[in-house]
Amino acid sequence: MKPKTFSAIGGWQSFLFCVGMYIVALFFSIFVCSSIFYAINTKSAAVTKTEVKAPPATSGKKEFASVGH
Repeated sequence: MKPKTFSAIGGWQSFLFCVGMYIVALFFSIFVCSSIFYAINTKSAAVTKTEVKAPPATSGKKEFASVGH
């Protein structure tokens, strides 16, 4: 009897390797690019938060505007 072998998959080995490497590279590139984006984006968000001015404090007294002649 002739033993059954999977020699047909040998032709697909290089193709499957390239597809696997493409998927791994795609995953790492998305991870690296998103990390860089969030690292840059947090700096600009922190700057805008510090630029917000607080409203002026009021003493509770009513002040009326007067026009001097």
